[in-house]
Amino acid sequence: MKINKRLAVYGLSLATSAMLFASCETVKNTNNTTKGAVIGTTAGAGLGALIGNKAGNTAVGAIAGAVIGGAAGTLIGRKMDKQAKEIENTVAGAEVEQVGEGILVKFDSGILFDFNSSALKTNAKDNVSKLVATLNKEPDTEILVLGHTDNVGTLAANDKVSNDRARAVRDYAVAQGLASNRIRTEGKNYSEPIASNDTEAGRAQNRRVEIVIVASKKMQEEAKKQAGQ
Repeated sequence: MKINKRLAVYGLSLATSAMLFASCETVKNTNNTTKGAVIGTTAGAGLGALIGNKAGNTAVGAIAGAVIGGAAGTLIGRKMDKQAKEIENTVAGAEVEQVGEGILVKFDSGILFDFNSSALKTNAKDNVSKLVATLNKEPDTEILVLGHTDNVGTLAANDKVSNDRARAVRDYAVAQGLASNRIRTEGKNYSEPIASNDTEAGRAQNRRVEIVIVASKKMQEEAKKQAGQ
């Protein structure tokens, strides 16, 4: 397990691209608290395309869409730093990336499921239970579970597997005490690879479950009030 502290921020317009790339270099090795403040300087100018360099597009969009930046973003960043470190220390097999004001937790599918199965393994249930225990310490976050596959087999088959696996994680998390209104799922089939599907090593990386954790509207509003925004 590791926490990836790298941050890359790109804008959608040429007018702001130079400033955004400068921000990327400045915050490359900082923690979420600092990232939140730096992101705040660019969010209003058209922040949006990409954060980090491992996350798939949907995960990136969810995190970018939750950014508020400024002093409020700094407060949220502190909470996310604390939670990311706890997940890293307590959840076996999880790769934890701190990205701005959000957290991306990634599991290789083989850690959670047997081949061609959407039933959680025994050890995987323990991992999800520990993740829920951490998530419940910060009840004002929202969670998105994304299922991904490689490109072997038909689109329909991969779509079903990716949806079923994401739902299996959600259902078990809810059974372990996570509020159902905090968590939603999407199956992405093989539409968002993070490696080449031309090799087995690449396909293994693409078979994954991603869990995106971001601030809810309630957490954002409370942070703004505390920051006087």
